Amino acid sequence: MDLKEIQNLIKFVSNSGVAEVKLETGDIKITIRTTLEGNSNDVTYVQQAPMLQPIPQAVATQIPLAAPPVAAPPAADENSKYVTIKSPIIGTFYRKPAPDKPTFVEVGSTISKGDVLCVIEAMKLFNEIEAEISGKIVKILVDDMSPVEFDQPLFLVDPS
Repeated sequence: MDLKEIQNLIKFVSNSGVAEVKLETGDIKITIRTTLEGNSNDVTYVQQAPMLQPIPQAVATQIPLAAPPVAAPPAADENSKYVTIKSPIIGTFYRKPAPDKPTFVEVGSTISKGDVLCVIEAMKLFNEIEAEISGKIVKILVDDMSPVEFDQPLFLVDPS
């Protein structure tokens, strides 16, 4: 429904002598209230209802785009002896606790279970990501201050 149709509807309702009309079509809800004395509009509400269908479509279109980079068979064979530490949440990945502080870990750093590897900011909260295993950092898979998704690989660790 476009603006011209809404204006025509308002004129029609104000001339008809009806006090209130509610109309719902698809994702649009319209309520028109008029005063009976002067046949003029009192209050007009036009409300756009939240559309639920585009959200699943957007998710469906994003999943195939994200899948090809993850599926890399040659790299998986090389890295099969390493343990992958993945992001437990969606947010922004930081390698340092603060801009003026040193990084938590570097490639070649030896880590123990419970060591903080990075922080992920989600909704203004900084969540420390701790190592679940002991070992040596072989590769850092995410750049500092980059957005990360749930279950996205962050680090490769050699547990030996």
